[in-house]
Amino acid sequence: MKTLTYPSSEAEARIAEIVNRTLSYSETLERAVVEIIQAVRSEGDEAVLHYTRQFDAPEIRLEQIRVSDKEMERAVGEVDPHFTSLLKRAKHNIFRFHESQRRHSWFQTSEDGSIVGQMIRPVSSAGLYIPGGRAGETPLISSLLMNAIPAMVAGVSRLQMVSPPRKDGTINPYLLVAAQNLEISGVFKVGSAWAIAALAFGTETIPAVDIIVGPGNIYVTLAKKLLVGQVGVDMIAGPSEILVIADASADPRHVAADLLSQAEHDALSSALLLTTDAQLGEATCSELEAQLAKLPRRETAAESLENFGGVIVVPDLDTAVHLANRIAPEHLELLVDHPFTLLAKIRNAGAVFLGHHSPEPVGDYFAGPNHVLPTAGTARFSSGLSVDHFIKKTSLISYSEEALQRDSADIIRLAELEGLEAHARSVKVRLEAD
Repeated sequence: MKTLTYPSSEAEARIAEIVNRTLSYSETLERAVVEIIQAVRSEGDEAVLHYTRQFDAPEIRLEQIRVSDKEMERAVGEVDPHFTSLLKRAKHNIFRFHESQRRHSWFQTSEDGSIVGQMIRPVSSAGLYIPGGRAGETPLISSLLMNAIPAMVAGVSRLQMVSPPRKDGTINPYLLVAAQNLEISGVFKVGSAWAIAALAFGTETIPAVDIIVGPGNIYVTLAKKLLVGQVGVDMIAGPSEILVIADASADPRHVAADLLSQAEHDALSSALLLTTDAQLGEATCSELEAQLAKLPRRETAAESLENFGGVIVVPDLDTAVHLANRIAPEHLELLVDHPFTLLAKIRNAGAVFLGHHSPEPVGDYFAGPNHVLPTAGTARFSSGLSVDHFIKKTSLISYSEEALQRDSADIIRLAELEGLEAHARSVKVRLEAD
């Protein structure tokens, strides 16, 4: 990559490419997902088993779709003995953060006896979609933690997990041990769009849920998009992204490593550096080249950098912040001398990482805040996964006779202006003498 300078037409073109990224898919792909959804809705287990055999585990049987107690017990003996303690520490941090998001019901009372308020209740059930990760060989433990724990804090009574099986019909033992530790009530060996449809409609084996959360490929994302309304979903997420704002105090090795931490996800991922220091920009480009050569996923990362990466020198930090707010990145790192000074100016970001010792993976795995974050500029109007995704807010109204008398004329007038006479009448009849 070469260093660009902002403002310039070349730098503006690169920023526009990143800003204008959207979730794209073909009509053919959408039709395929619609077909899968319809098949699962009408055929239930039969369709789920058919797709699972076709794409994941050719020999799997229907009775194997739900992970058994024996499989759970066996998984405990197959994991690294230190894994449980690591899991406990990460779980503690994530729980502690999400506990602060817990909401409570409330009431407002008036002297005339009227009461208004809000009742907070969790959804009854949630489905957690956990991708397989390289055919099950790289279990996404962090995704399970981040999706399950806010639901647990919210008070969801039934959590169930779906994840595509490995070719031999098993699920990675590390994922099973994590699910057991989180007291997931049911784990099912299904993936892709048919897993989402099964959670939405329910089958003979897989119970339906109220909300589906968790990342996935384009089939998963499309299925969630198409089933909104039948079931709640967390968000329609696109490829991962990182934007780093850095000044002369940043280490180019750190900057390059942080950019690559997201570029290795996907060829459509975005990794952009905005810096006030031209020397840092050049040094970061050199570091990217050197570090890229050592990455197992270097081809993916290289394509990501070519498509949606960049190193752009800006005249000052205010310009960098302006561009960051325009891009509204999923992850925003402030590798500057005084990051908290800049924080007050940040309006749009999924998560902000402040200072030289807060790389993005700290948030991915361990710090506590959720790593399921808005992408593709949606941080302008949406937030990361939280306890709020798993609760319902029910409004409460209790009027006294005095309060109704006081407000009746206004209510009737508004109803009549809208041409809704029956609305007005429901108030009028209460004012009439028996």
